[in-house]
Amino acid sequence: MTTQIAGCILTPESWVRGTLTFTNRITEIEGYPTTEPGEDEPLVLPGFIDLHVHGGGGADVMDADGAVDTVARLHARHGTTSCLATTMTAPREDIERALLDVGRAVRERPAGAARVLGVHLEGPFLNSTRLGAQPDFSRTATLVELTALQALAPIRVVTLAPERVGHLDFIRQLKNAGIVPQIGHSEACYEEAVAALTAGARGFTHLFNAMSPLHHRQPGIVGAALAHAEYAEIIPDLLHVHPGAIRAARRAIPKLCGVTDATAAAGMPDGSYRLGRQTVTRCLGGVRLADGTLAGSALTMDQAFRNFISMGLTPHEAACHLSMYPADYLGERDRGRLQPGVHADIVVFSPDLRLIQCFVEGEAIDVAQIE
Repeated sequence: MTTQIAGCILTPESWVRGTLTFTNRITEIEGYPTTEPGEDEPLVLPGFIDLHVHGGGGADVMDADGAVDTVARLHARHGTTSCLATTMTAPREDIERALLDVGRAVRERPAGAARVLGVHLEGPFLNSTRLGAQPDFSRTATLVELTALQALAPIRVVTLAPERVGHLDFIRQLKNAGIVPQIGHSEACYEEAVAALTAGARGFTHLFNAMSPLHHRQPGIVGAALAHAEYAEIIPDLLHVHPGAIRAARRAIPKLCGVTDATAAAGMPDGSYRLGRQTVTRCLGGVRLADGTLAGSALTMDQAFRNFISMGLTPHEAACHLSMYPADYLGERDRGRLQPGVHADIVVFSPDLRLIQCFVEGEAIDVAQIE
């Protein structure tokens, strides 16, 4: 079925005031270029791509048994058109159960859900001193374990602590296998982080959080990211990272990728939820362990978009952080942009920044209503 949307359309070249026609892929964009949207017209943007999402709608990826379907459906209702299902540090058998479930969802997208592009393996190859909200099942990476997990579902990104013995070689092995190595949950010094980038690491997991901080005589991982990174994740819930730090990261890192790091609490009322083997509590706008440690978020991508705008970004800039840059990071050339031939992954916002339409590969999604 052919569908048309009218509005101000963000293409890779410019805004176009006109109509976008699509089936499961975009077939045509007609109209005339304009410098910026008008105040009274809808914004037609590329669908959002979340590189780091653990849960939503009361479900956690680690729950397995269809949990990833619930997660992908919840986030599609908030503008996420594709995502990486993200695991927790856990015993190997727990991760294997989760990946079996994710592998099924990757092979056949459930109706009404975001496209699951694969797995972000956030651990277990972390530093036990920088676990954040992760339980202490961290261990040194081996190619044997990775190969066994990769047979269950496509692993696209691996977060690891580069200072662990053998991990620089493991980064090279990941790169050679076409998997993106990402630095995070790490106590590495600046020099160790730079060595990891040289070995093939490409990004940083939730920049500023669960990593050695910036000090002017000990720049740490944060200093290495600000000095050398092309890509890094950031959680724009305005709780994990102060807006001033986000602005600093934007000036230093050309392709900052907004992620939700969402837990099962996303899209749900205040209360207790599961995050892997741990219980977390949603309250006061955040998600925390019993000791107050931030434990992922309740963020959705439509709110991330609004938060970026509230910081002074233009809709074009905000969309790049949530769509085009994540797509480029994964090498997904037919997502994250609106042009003929690419997947019809589309979000439409009203002039007051309410998400009013979402399409995943041409399928209309019943979007969540802001109360």
